[in-house]
Amino acid sequence: MKLDVTTLDGGSAGSVELNEAIFGLEPRADILHRMVRYQLAKRRAGTHAVKNRSDVDRTSKKLYKQKGTGNARHGAASAPQFRGGGRAFGPVVRDHAHDLPKKVRALALKHALSSKAKTSTLIVVDDLKVENHKTKAMVERLGKLGWSSALIIGGPEVDENFGRAARAVPKIDVLPVQGINVYDILRRDTLVLTRAAVDALEERFK
Repeated sequence: MKLDVTTLDGGSAGSVELNEAIFGLEPRADILHRMVRYQLAKRRAGTHAVKNRSDVDRTSKKLYKQKGTGNARHGAASAPQFRGGGRAFGPVVRDHAHDLPKKVRALALKHALSSKAKTSTLIVVDDLKVENHKTKAMVERLGKLGWSSALIIGGPEVDENFGRAARAVPKIDVLPVQGINVYDILRRDTLVLTRAAVDALEERFK
């Protein structure tokens, strides 16, 4: 698969040959769905908690005698059915992450890349070097390129000026190639890769 390479000024910088085994697959929604669920579950804090009956500060004295009152045989005011008592079956601090095979995660990334290539929303740029870190200039540049919602993937290191200028632009995410992931690819309309990123991805899946 051959794709034209552009520059940040909108000019032409030749073309690049993309590996069909990475960018030419038929995207499967079930694999992408599993990977997105895996990512979102893994990043949940899981710090939600309530006070159960052993945590509330209430008397443990028996409310009334066992027999003769006609009431139920209650033993403590901390029982969940009483006002001020502990919560029954409430959330506890836990890890929401679940397992997903490494091969499925790798395949999901290939399918996400292929989905962008198939819908012609994959763009390859020569590099991300800019002269200054002004956000206003970056907004104008991205507007001319038509990148209103984009994930931009640089090489092993993102140009400092470009990263600083783009970090305040809404719906524009900039990551080094090590941080590329399925969720961020799918949540933005356009995927922008540098030549270095393409080379790194092909080396990663070789």
